[in-house]
Amino acid sequence: MIMKKKIAFICVHNSCRSIMAEGFMKQLGSDFFDVYSAGTEKYDFPKHMALEVMTDIGIDMSHAYSKLLKDIPQELDILVTMGCGVECPFVPTKHREDWGLEDPSDGPKSGFEEIRDIIEDKVMDLINRFKE
Repeated sequence: MIMKKKIAFICVHNSCRSIMAEGFMKQLGSDFFDVYSAGTEKYDFPKHMALEVMTDIGIDMSHAYSKLLKDIPQELDILVTMGCGVECPFVPTKHREDWGLEDPSDGPKSGFEEIRDIIEDKVMDLINRFKE
């Protein structure tokens, strides 16, 4: 039996990039990872366009809602920040990395699609590096 690693994607609002990363990892890596995402600040709901561009490529986003750090496990194996320019509170983790992604929130759909595609590549890289 495979022991799943706990992975979380963290952003400021948990409304766009971290939600998309969670969606990809749940679709592509759920055999190896228990997947979470969260934000450092309260936000009411995910960005509509973030959900739309994921649905456009067949990723089910019905699970998506904006969460805070306190809503996810406090000990993780992998923590990925999206490049939000904020310092995350201390979360115990074995591995931490920052993806440095631009926030497409104020731009056109094509910006969301571009970030979505980058996130997909990065999620696949994570799966290949950390699956057991």
